[in-house]
Amino acid sequence: MEALALRPVGHTDRSGSLNNLANQLSTRFSHRGNDGDLDEGIALDREALALRPVGHTDRSSSLHNLANQLSTHFYHRRDREDLDESRENLRCALTLLTQHDPRQLNVHLSLTDVHLSFHHSRLDGTSPGEDPDSLTVSMHHLKAAANVVSAGLRPLLRASLRWIHRASQYSHCTELEAYATSMQFLDAFMSATASVSSRHSAMKEFPRTLAVDAASCALRSGDVYRAVELLEQGRTLIWTQMARLRTPLDSLENHGDHAVALMKKFRDLSSLLDKPPASNPEGTTKVSVEAEAARYRRLVEEWNGAVEEIRKIEGFSRFLLPPLFSDLQDAARDGPIIVLVASKLTCDAIVIPHSQPPTSIQLSTTLEKLQTLVVKLQCAGEPALKKVLMELWDDVVRPVVDNLGRFAQRGSRIWWCPTSVFNSLPLHAAGEYSRAHGQFLSWLYISSYTPSLMALIKARKSPDRSLPVPFAAIGQNLPDGYSHPLKAVEGELDLVQSLIPPLPTVSFTKITSVDAMKSRALRVLQDNTWLHFACHGIQNYEEPFKSAFLMRDHPLSLLDITQMDLSRHEFAFLSACETAVGDLSTPDEVIHLAAGLQFAGVQSVVGTLWEVNDGTVGRLVKAFYRNLCGDCKMNSKRAARALHRAVQSLASDNDIPLEQRIVFIHIGI
Repeated sequence: MEALALRPVGHTDRSGSLNNLANQLSTRFSHRGNDGDLDEGIALDREALALRPVGHTDRSSSLHNLANQLSTHFYHRRDREDLDESRENLRCALTLLTQHDPRQLNVHLSLTDVHLSFHHSRLDGTSPGEDPDSLTVSMHHLKAAANVVSAGLRPLLRASLRWIHRASQYSHCTELEAYATSMQFLDAFMSATASVSSRHSAMKEFPRTLAVDAASCALRSGDVYRAVELLEQGRTLIWTQMARLRTPLDSLENHGDHAVALMKKFRDLSSLLDKPPASNPEGTTKVSVEAEAARYRRLVEEWNGAVEEIRKIEGFSRFLLPPLFSDLQDAARDGPIIVLVASKLTCDAIVIPHSQPPTSIQLSTTLEKLQTLVVKLQCAGEPALKKVLMELWDDVVRPVVDNLGRFAQRGSRIWWCPTSVFNSLPLHAAGEYSRAHGQFLSWLYISSYTPSLMALIKARKSPDRSLPVPFAAIGQNLPDGYSHPLKAVEGELDLVQSLIPPLPTVSFTKITSVDAMKSRALRVLQDNTWLHFACHGIQNYEEPFKSAFLMRDHPLSLLDITQMDLSRHEFAFLSACETAVGDLSTPDEVIHLAAGLQFAGVQSVVGTLWEVNDGTVGRLVKAFYRNLCGDCKMNSKRAARALHRAVQSLASDNDIPLEQRIVFIHIGI
């Protein structure tokens, strides 16, 4: 009131003070519900609008403010005239904004709310010139809001999420389009976010089930192909962004000097973007932080420009675009892939064979039941564990197995690509444990996992190889901060050495606990294409990129691994706890040590789902390497079968509990 008194009638800024006071009264009304505040706020907004005639730069904002107040007034008083005037003011406000004005987004969102009010109140088409279908008009405005490019990525993403919410709420035909739009914006938003850790934090701002809900929507509409494409586009975004910045472009050299120059520009910009951004020490000014963010955004814009230019070259039209199903199906070259989708509405399995159409199977379970299984799994003794695995068999795995006969012979390989809560369940171990003559998945097929279809396709690209194969075994029995040593580590390193073929087939390097410092482990990791880790592993659930192998001095973290090029690497055995346990807050990013090694380039990885004891490791390692390279041949494609046979050889050993027999999983080719 005092500010308004200082700007009497005739003052050039009086309309601004009237607007501010009206906003304060609106806020007070929302807290106290005093009708007088709302009425006074509307009167002040009308006075402010009168002081901003046609041609005034802020007339659009005044029309928008008054429209919102009138819309609130209709909600409480149900006076049709309020809604009519609100809609007319918003339409006028929109016409006053230029094509590139970011304020269009909020006007479209307000028009959405007004038209939904018409729809709820059954006022559609009840007056001359009235919109006959206010629901469809509201969806039009939501789509328009999501197309106001000048508003920026974050507001666009939030607008598209509102579009999803409303289209889903009313089962509107634009729901799938809304999902596809949201995932495009999320992808672009992640690309413009500087560091790995900030990308992970950004993921938490948005629905963690966006991709699986989009796929579920596509499946409900009968489009299995689109469901697979949306899952691949919307999951593992952090890994996808890293891969984009490391894309090989050698074949561009055959397209002339312009293509070579583009290749260099793309690589230079990718290298700049792939470097961790400078940290901001305490005391750094806000201006400096914003300047660094602006510099990064400029680099992203230049990088996007280079990508668009590359797409104009023959044969590169889909360069770095989300893959089509026809490309993704190649992931099933060596056996069918089962994609598991757990959304709030339905749970489905998609079986993808190599040369036949995909099959979708609606599962009888629900997201809530699966979440309950995960909880039971975390505190299960053996009887309870068997119950979980039987329920997993009945509700998820058996319906899949019933459909696999057309695509995979008994004893052949299959790949699981779980999403959402399925990432936390041991699918490979499902079976009828308490039934006489019961079936078990492990008796029927050899299971592997893949975090995504593109990860598997990338892993199948065979690196150049020459003998001897460089193999390193790294052990650490007493890392920094631990007082009790892992007793079996040194013996495990000796065991691995005794089971690996000698020169000239393998060049073996052993890094014992006394030498296993972080810097040494990094060098060995870079220089050897076959790896065996025997040490403590930790999964950091709050900051998953700080998950690590614990070395003598400092942890060898997942973040360290992501910054390495392991594209020549063939195999890694992770004899450490919790190396294949994901982050529950962003399960579809699949952020754990085993996946990190595969995304960094390792073709085939053996990891663990939970804690593993020394007795299990010794017996399994011995059986595994005997099956893998007992004939003195080194082939990472044998790893899944070798693990399968090693686990089966332990099945009759009553000294090893069930939870230890199923702890190891295979990821990759």
